[in-house]
Amino acid sequence: MEIRNASPSLYNEDLAPARERNWGAFSIFNVWTSDVHSLWGYYLAASLFLLCGSFVNFILAIGVGSLVIFVLMSLIGNAGVKTGVPYPVLARASFGVWGANIPALVRAIVACFWYGAQTAAASGAIVALLTRIDSFKSFHQSTHVLGHSGLEVICFVVIWALQLLIIQRGMETVRRFQDWAGPAVWLMMLILAIYLCITAGGISLRAPIPQDVLLEKTKDAGVPGEPGTWPALFAVAATWITYFAALYLNFCDFSRYAPDAAALRKGNIWGLPVNLILFSLVAGVTTIAAFNVYHEVLLHPDQISAKFDSWFLALLAAVTFAVATLGINVVANFVSPAFDFSNVFPRQIDFKKGGYIAALIALVLYPFAPWEGSAASFVGLIGATMGPIFGIMMVDYYLIAKGRVNVPALYQEDGEYRFQNGWNVSALVAAAIGALFSSILPNFTSLLPSWWAVYGWFFGVGIAGAVYYALRTALASPVAKTA
Repeated sequence: MEIRNASPSLYNEDLAPARERNWGAFSIFNVWTSDVHSLWGYYLAASLFLLCGSFVNFILAIGVGSLVIFVLMSLIGNAGVKTGVPYPVLARASFGVWGANIPALVRAIVACFWYGAQTAAASGAIVALLTRIDSFKSFHQSTHVLGHSGLEVICFVVIWALQLLIIQRGMETVRRFQDWAGPAVWLMMLILAIYLCITAGGISLRAPIPQDVLLEKTKDAGVPGEPGTWPALFAVAATWITYFAALYLNFCDFSRYAPDAAALRKGNIWGLPVNLILFSLVAGVTTIAAFNVYHEVLLHPDQISAKFDSWFLALLAAVTFAVATLGINVVANFVSPAFDFSNVFPRQIDFKKGGYIAALIALVLYPFAPWEGSAASFVGLIGATMGPIFGIMMVDYYLIAKGRVNVPALYQEDGEYRFQNGWNVSALVAAAIGALFSSILPNFTSLLPSWWAVYGWFFGVGIAGAVYYALRTALASPVAKTA
């Protein structure tokens, strides 16, 4: 679609509707393999496995969660296919042409946190490999910088810099990279699982981990109930759904390149419920096998690979895990802030500059390492901040606008989406109320029950969506118009 008379403050070539739509079902599928098949994805899946207490419970909780993820991604994905615009531009329809900068910046900041977390995980895999050499191990133990070992800092910076080489070539390079990175990680995960199962003497689907060990490992997860109970299973499904909170917002950054809804649906089916369940199954089998072999609970793949007797397998694992992290950071944590920062200053910041800004912020965050600690707690805290935005956008697109978006008006200062001087006050009020209950009250006060934070994203979606719908329908009512 050609955009005419676009405002320079709202338009650049990167924010324009997609012209080439060559992301078929395989590329969409690999969006998800790149996003899920990472050290943090494995770490979360293995952590949630402990909370389930058994394999049947785990597959049940992850399966239900994965189906919900598929539905939610289809909602935002279809909007991307229909309009062809990236997330911050689509947000203009709900928040106003200037108000959309707020949800864009929220998503960008979240991406910076995740970018740092994933890069730190990948560098940890390289550190685990290098410390098998005595000289590197000595350097790792004796030198410390910014709260980390000197070796950790060097590996982090190297992995951080490698990702810049991918993003600088644009979205087509992103597609090509993820098309081989995702399957490569799947292959390595299978090798890891097979190696451990052979070493353990066979595949075991019965968790041999004692209850007292499970309780000790999960005590700081922030999840209600003992492992294997219904409260714990509901929390596992909720955490798994919340893990994808960032991509619920900006999946349209990728789906807009799909040729049609059929390609999107096929890629999503294989990439989400099928892929997620199989990946989680491998994570669970590997966790059990690792416990049988090493007699301890190892949640990080790099912890497992560091114990390999074979130097070759350890090297293969470290390199593959690093590639996995490059994949997820490019897909989930580079593309979105690149568009988001560009949306705020389209004349000054293009796609590449936006990505560089995100990378720089992640580098600044590294000394503070806010991602260290419980996987479930970190996912819940970060994910909850985006629930209100998703709720408002989906209510606006499907219930208020009935799937109709005036795409040219998204790029016009005085068009249909100007609202109140470029700001949709109803959306901002609803987002503030939703954030109050999804993030502020459960994480910074003791006014709500302890389990509330686990479902923060859901409360944010529901409350903000309901408030927004009530405000918009009230303003559209005859009484409001005559008043």
